[in-house]
Amino acid sequence: MSDQDDGEAPAWLSATELGMWQAFRNGSTYDLSASDPVLDDPFSARPWGIERSVRARVVALLLLSGPPALPGRVSALKLRGVQITGTLTLAGGIVAPFVELTGCRFENEVVLPEAHFTTVRIARCALPRLDAARLHTEGDLHLPGCRIEHGIRLTDARIGTDLLISQIDVRPDRRGRAIVADGMSVGQDLQADQIETYGEISLRGASVGVSMSMRGSKLRATPGRRALNAPQLSVERSFHLASVWVTEATGSAGATPPYGIGHVPEPVPGTELRRFECHGGVRLDDGRFGDAVDLGQARFFLAADEELSLRRIVTPELRFTCEAPQDGRVVLNGAKIVTLVDISTAWPGPGGLAMGGFLYENLVPYGHFPLVRRLDWLAAATPEYSPEPYERLAQVLRTGGEDADAREVLLAKQRRRRETLPLAAKVWGYLQDWTVAYGYRPGRAALWMAVLWAAGAVAFSRHAPAPLQADSHPQWNPALYALDLLIPVINLGQDGYWRPAGGWQWASAALIVLGWILATTVAAGASRLLRRG
Repeated sequence: MSDQDDGEAPAWLSATELGMWQAFRNGSTYDLSASDPVLDDPFSARPWGIERSVRARVVALLLLSGPPALPGRVSALKLRGVQITGTLTLAGGIVAPFVELTGCRFENEVVLPEAHFTTVRIARCALPRLDAARLHTEGDLHLPGCRIEHGIRLTDARIGTDLLISQIDVRPDRRGRAIVADGMSVGQDLQADQIETYGEISLRGASVGVSMSMRGSKLRATPGRRALNAPQLSVERSFHLASVWVTEATGSAGATPPYGIGHVPEPVPGTELRRFECHGGVRLDDGRFGDAVDLGQARFFLAADEELSLRRIVTPELRFTCEAPQDGRVVLNGAKIVTLVDISTAWPGPGGLAMGGFLYENLVPYGHFPLVRRLDWLAAATPEYSPEPYERLAQVLRTGGEDADAREVLLAKQRRRRETLPLAAKVWGYLQDWTVAYGYRPGRAALWMAVLWAAGAVAFSRHAPAPLQADSHPQWNPALYALDLLIPVINLGQDGYWRPAGGWQWASAALIVLGWILATTVAAGASRLLRRG
C-alpha cells in the first residue's frame, strides 16, 4: 500500500493498465478506441486484442484503494473502448471516485451488491450481467444503450438522483426476468425510454421521486411471466407508457444519455413515431401516481389469460388513449381516477373489460366519442348486469351539465336490468319503456296524455251519457270529462256525475287505467331523478 499512497503504480501492471493508472490520477479519459465504428462496436463478435484489455482486479484496486490525484486534479475512472477481463467485484465497497465507462466490454458479470458510489455512468457497454442489489448512489446511475445478456438486479437499490437506462437492451436471467428492481428507490427521475427487454421487468414496491418514463419501449415477456410486474409502484408525478416522436439530433458522442435521439411532442419533418409495445401482461395494482398515468398510442399484445391490470390504482389522471388489446382483459376494478382521458377505439369489447368499483369524476373524450359508444363501453364491462357503472357514468355526466345524456344512461341501465327480471316484470318493463321510457323521457308521457285526451274528447263529443241525478249535475263538457278521467287524483268537476253505458263504460275505464299507468310511471321516473339528484 505504501507505493500506492505516493501514487506509484505496482510493478505487476501491464502497459495498458499502467496507462489507465495514470489517467485515473489525472482524472482524464483513458481512450483505447480505434476510431472505427466497426472495430469499436462493443456488441460485435469481433475480438479485441490484449492491447485494449485491462484486468477487473486492477479496476477494483483503483476504485477501492486507488492512488491520490495529481496536484490540482480530481481522480476519476473514465474509460472508452476498453475490455475488462475477469469479474469486477465491488460488493460492499465504498467507491469515492467518479466512474464513467463508454463503449466498453466486460468479460464477466459486474458484481456490486451493497456497494456505495457517488455517480456511475456506464454507457453503451456490453455486460453479461449486472448484480447491484442494495446498491447506493449519492448521484445518478446511468446505463444507457447498454446490452446485458443475463439480466439486471437492482433489488432494494437506493439511487440518489436519476436512474437512466434509456435504449438499453436486456435479456432474461435464469428465471425469465430481465430487470429485477423490487423495493428500489429513485430520488428523482427514472428514464427508461426506447428500451428493449426480453423478460419480466419487476418493480414491486419501487418508488420514484419525480417521473418515470418508458416512452417508445418494447417489452417482451417470457413464458409464465408478465412483461411488466409493478404492484404498489409509487411515482410522485407522471408515469409514461406511451409512444413518442423521435428525431436524429446532433450531439457529443461521449454524452450521456446517448446522443442522437431527441424527443419532440408532435410529428415534424424528419421525425419517426416509436410506439410503446408490450408483449405480455402488465400489473400496476395498488400503484400511486401523483400526476398521471399516460398510455398514449401504446400497444398491448395480450394472450387470452393475460391482463393489463390497473386494480386499485390512484391517480389524478388516466390517459387511456392506447390501441385496444385484441385479446386478454383490461382491469380497472377499484381504481380511483379524478379525470379519465380516453378515446372510443381504446377500449376492448365484451369480456375484455372489468370496471367493478371503478371511480372517476370527470370524462375528457379525446376526439369523437358518441354516447352510444360510451354505452357500449359500459356493456363491455358488465357481461352480467351491474347497476354501479351506469350510475357512476350518469353522475359524472350530470356533474358536467349533460343531463340529457345522463338520463339516457339511466334508461340504458333500466333496459339492462329488465333482462334479468321474470316474465311478468319484463312485460311491465316493456310497457313502461314503450310508453314513457321509464320516466326518463317525460315529453313522451305528455304526448301520450295529449293523444288520449284528444281521442276521448272527440269520442265523448258524439255521445253524452245520462246524468246520475237529473236535477244535480254540471253542464256536459266532453273535453273536461275525458281529462278528468285521464288525470288521477285531481277532480275537474265532471267525473262522478254521468253514467256511461255499454261500450262507453269500457272506454271510460280504459282512460282511467291508462291515466294511472302514465301517471305512476312518470312519478317513478321523477322520484329516481330526484333521489339521484
